[in-house]
Order: sequence, then structure tokens, then C-alpha cells
Amino acid sequence: MADWSDAFRSAVKASCGPGWLVFEDRDSVRLRLRLPGRKTETVTLPYHWSEAAWPDALMRIRQIHNAFIDGEMDLKGAANVGTVTSSNFTNDWSAAVKAFRQHRARVSDRTWKQKYTPVLIRALNALGTANAPTNGPDLCAVALKQWSPGMRQRQIMRQSLHGFLTFCVQRRSFKACWLPPVVDENEITTAKRVGYPMTDAQILRLIESIHDTTTGQRWRFACQLLAVYGLRPEDLRYIHTRQNGAELWSGYEKSQGGRKGAKTPPRRLYPLLVQEAGGPVDWNLQQRVAIGEELPPLGQEGKAGEALGTHLRRLPMWKSISAEAEREKQQLTPYSFRHRYSAEGHRRGLQPKQLADAMGHSLEVHMGSYARFMTRNLADAFDAANSNILPATTLVANMP
Repeated sequence: MADWSDAFRSAVKASCGPGWLVFEDRDSVRLRLRLPGRKTETVTLPYHWSEAAWPDALMRIRQIHNAFIDGEMDLKGAANVGTVTSSNFTNDWSAAVKAFRQHRARVSDRTWKQKYTPVLIRALNALGTANAPTNGPDLCAVALKQWSPGMRQRQIMRQSLHGFLTFCVQRRSFKACWLPPVVDENEITTAKRVGYPMTDAQILRLIESIHDTTTGQRWRFACQLLAVYGLRPEDLRYIHTRQNGAELWSGYEKSQGGRKGAKTPPRRLYPLLVQEAGGPVDWNLQQRVAIGEELPPLGQEGKAGEALGTHLRRLPMWKSISAEAEREKQQLTPYSFRHRYSAEGHRRGLQPKQLADAMGHSLEVHMGSYARFMTRNLADAFDAANSNILPATTLVANMP
């Protein structure tokens, strides 16, 4: 059974109560009412049994339910009344959801289903109850209740619902009272944990600790690429060579925050070799990519970071390095390889714009995330400045 049909039935039950059920009848929606002391009644509604049509069918069923409760009539009579006495209020919300989907046309169906549909369904359900919210802040409070404050999922749902309500007011002529609250009073804001940049010594320890099996060799190859080229885990899916193996590239196109529909372009990759006591370590990564050396399985699209994290957390050495990061009040993550690349790049004198281009993001994003690495040697800089101060007697002697 499709997920949407379960959601449809649950929404009908939540809106109308026990005894109200929908099912498929010759590709159409059929509504059944079974209440104690009453004969079971059914009526076919003019809606196709499909994921696209069920939100409209739900609005219609709510109208029928209200007519049935208020009019003391049978189900077919309530359905007839519902046909001619539709509620502009519910119709507007249903139409608004459709218009909002068209407005967010660049959002993929998968993203819409994951990041918009859950909260919009709960908002529509709330608007169909007897004590329906009458303004945006109250609607947000009810629709977001399922997700605990501080959860990342709640933040995503809140952003989606706020965007929808703002759209309703600005584009659909809804009253201003439906604007979302400026601040989510239930949201717990916690400081973002600082991502830990692994040192070259830690990377060498980690790589040496990976078991020398076929699977282990593939994960070792992945970690080496991440560290030397400052990759996102998802880059590993798209890594390839050009110019007959002379250049290494990532074809990963990541969505750019704040720029609707824009994506990062494919980029050439430049190495920052890991250093050991005897000098730089050359793992011949570019040549290994060129000959097609296998990488580990990375799971579903967009889940490479989770796959990498699942493997790394099983390693005793990863746990040991994680404890070292915790002592510095930082967090070891799969992105710690990428953090190492930025930290080393700044330490070795590369300019912020050069590193931003190599890492595949804007200078603004780079400065927001990695400017801290530009001042890692601040103490050394001040020590050097202090060591160059001339004695006071020399300064006086040299004064004109």
C-alpha cells in the first residue's frame, strides 16, 4: 500500500473522527461512514484515487463532515450540501498549497515530500478541526508540535511552514494575521559545535589503523582522497580525471544556499599533501582514480556522509581521535578531513579566495566557516612582533 493512502486515511480519521473511512472504488475515492446505531453509508466522490488528488478530496470530506454534523442528514445529503456550500476558507488553503508547490518548482519531488509535505499536512489537518487556529503563530504552534524544540527536523519544518504562510499573505492575498511568528518561542537555540580539523599526524594514525581487507582498502582510499583534496563525502561519487589523467575533478553540483536554483559548478581538485616527519606523503591518488580503483559503497544519493560516519565510528582509532577533539571542545566529524584541508591551506599561506575556489564554495561561505583558521597562529604572530621591538634607548637615539 502506498504511503500517501495511509496518510490520507489518517488525515480523514483525525479530521472527522472514528467511523469515517476512505477507500478506492474503480480508481475513485469512496467515503464510508460507520457509526454505532446507524446503517453503514457510502458515497463516491469526484476525485481520482491518487497522491495528487487526495488533499482536495480531504478538504471536500471535511465539508461533508461539517454538513453531516450540523444538518442532521444522511451521508449522501451531506455530500450534496457540501457540493454547493463549500468553504472558501478550506478551498483557499488547498489551492494555496498547490500554488506554493508551483512557486517552489525548483524543489525536487523528493525534497518536497521530505521537507514540506509532513508539516503542510499537519497544518491542513489543524485548519480542519473544530478549534482551528485563526492566525499564523497559532497555526505554527500546532503544526510543529510533533517535532521537539532544538531538533534539526523541526527547524526544517518550521522554515517550510513559514515560507508557505509568507507566500499565502504576499502572493495569495491572505490576511496579515496569517504571517508566521518572527521568532519561534519554542525553539531552543544551541551554539553550533566547532568542527575539528584533524592534524596530519592524526590522519596518518587513522589510515594506518584501517584493516587491510578489500573493504578496508577502499575506505582507506576514500579517507586519503578526503584529506588530501578537502572533499565533501558526496564528492567521492563524482570524482574523475580529465586531460588524459593529468587533472583530477569533482563533478558534484551542490545547491548554493540563498541562491534559488543555483548550484556549485564542477571543479578541478588541487592536493595539499599530508606531511609526516620525513616530508610529504604521496599516495598517488590521482593515478589511482585514473585507473579506476574502487571506492567503498556510499549508500543513497546525498547519504555519503552518513555512510562514511557509520564506518568511521566503528574504528577504535576514530574514537581515540574523537576524544582528543572533545578535550578541545570541538567535534570530530566526516567533515574533519575537509576542515584539515582548509586549516593546512591557510597555514601554508594560500589566500582565502584560492582555498574557497579549490573547496567549491563562495568566498563568503569560506569566510563564514573557515576564517578561524586564518588566525590559528595568532599567538606566534604576536610573539614574533614582540621579539622585534627595539630597546627604548635605541628608539630615543634614533629620534630626529
